Amino acid sequence: MNHFSPEPAPGLRAGDFRRICDNGFGDRHNGYAYSSVWFKDHLLVGTSRANLCLLKFAMPFVRIDTWPVDCPHLNYSPAFEQTAARGEIWRYSPTLDQWARSYQSPMILDPDGTEYSRDLGYRAMTVFQGASDDEPVVYCASWSRSRGRGPEILRSADGSRFETLANPRFRSHRDDLVVTAIRALTPYKGRLFTAPTGASKGNVNGAWNSLVFATEDPVSGVWYSVNDPGFDAPPEVVVVYDLAVCHGYLYAGTGGVNGFQVWRTDAAGEPPFRWEKILSGGAGRGALNQGTVSMRAFKDCLYVGTGIQNGGHDRRLNVGPAAAEIVRIHENGDWDIVVGSARDGKEPISGMGAGFDNYFCGYIWRMGEHQGWLYVGTMDWSIILRYVDLIHKPHRSARLLAKAGVEEFIALQGGFDLWRTCDGENWIPVTRTGFGNPYNYGCRNIVSTPHGLFIGTANPFGPSVAVQSDGVWEYRDNPHGGLEILRGRTESV
Repeated sequence: MNHFSPEPAPGLRAGDFRRICDNGFGDRHNGYAYSSVWFKDHLLVGTSRANLCLLKFAMPFVRIDTWPVDCPHLNYSPAFEQTAARGEIWRYSPTLDQWARSYQSPMILDPDGTEYSRDLGYRAMTVFQGASDDEPVVYCASWSRSRGRGPEILRSADGSRFETLANPRFRSHRDDLVVTAIRALTPYKGRLFTAPTGASKGNVNGAWNSLVFATEDPVSGVWYSVNDPGFDAPPEVVVVYDLAVCHGYLYAGTGGVNGFQVWRTDAAGEPPFRWEKILSGGAGRGALNQGTVSMRAFKDCLYVGTGIQNGGHDRRLNVGPAAAEIVRIHENGDWDIVVGSARDGKEPISGMGAGFDNYFCGYIWRMGEHQGWLYVGTMDWSIILRYVDLIHKPHRSARLLAKAGVEEFIALQGGFDLWRTCDGENWIPVTRTGFGNPYNYGCRNIVSTPHGLFIGTANPFGPSVAVQSDGVWEYRDNPHGGLEILRGRTESV
């Protein structure tokens, strides 16, 4: 007997979306809609700022022939700290169609008396009710500075006022690194789970720590390891990158030199819990599936989006370039290639290769479910071609692209992709051009609400961007720079 799922509501198309914020809330240093959550009939968005300047300061191994944005101030200079480096949290009322800033990173002093921004951004956000909470509240985790004391946990009962909690002080397994970021905050069975994600010295996506932590009471600041002594040792695992709940389990996705792993636990008994390894070796693709950038439960399967850090080409570890994949995991541990390269007797069930047949898809960055559809947003780095001297590159394909016309290519290709599916096999593009803005190179958040589907972008190309005129590069004001928030809904909503 065949069983049919009910027809989902009509999926959203590009024309169903409108911008409710552009230019980074009026400040184009706001480059990423880093985290987001729906809370008490409002949308909350945590930003990160001046991302490409920070990349230039912290990761000299990332080389672009012409740096895309103007970075006139050095890292930790007073002007940079006050104007560019202070992460923010914004709150949107759909009823009033109004934004208000709820929080801005405080300025603090280091031991030498230098003032700097405590938080560069807010990388994780969730709703959870801990032991000290009378009702569900918002918890938010920061991306901290390398000279600071590590990531902070913020708490808000109303979304408009945030307090800083006792700091958990997570540590790297390497004594020379300071943990700087938390990327996942995931409630499961009465606990809030997380894992250190970033560390100092340019390790934005590697904490060199394979521990998962939990707490029943974030207000207390007491977190404990639930997988001690951790997952496989480096280089197999250098970070636990994402957490998700599916099939009644807590899943943890990692990143490592030889490809991602996926583990799961039912969190039974007392910690440390028993964990089962479900996938390893990047699901048979090795290092080209370096990490689990996104994970999402959808219709009885866990969908896992992959990526290679630094936009699909990890120059430090010499991985890539390669486009990202989607695999899905069934409750019994079987898995499918959804979007990707055929291997191990498996063909992609969508019929599409890595990156949705897009070589420039560096990450499957975010997934979200809305009205019976799974929406998947990518990171597309084709805009960077504008700042690369392709004519003098050794690869023939680069020289051919230069002659064919980079600007024409960016007009057709530039900007992230957003796709949707109701079954994991048949996919429909919503946009392949970042909703018409090639500087929107990433879909950073997807949030389903009663007021529609909200998309938060990554657009760090501001305030000024490099422009070439008569063979000379100069920095000019970019009216299309800064993160954007779009709301999609059909007229029936």
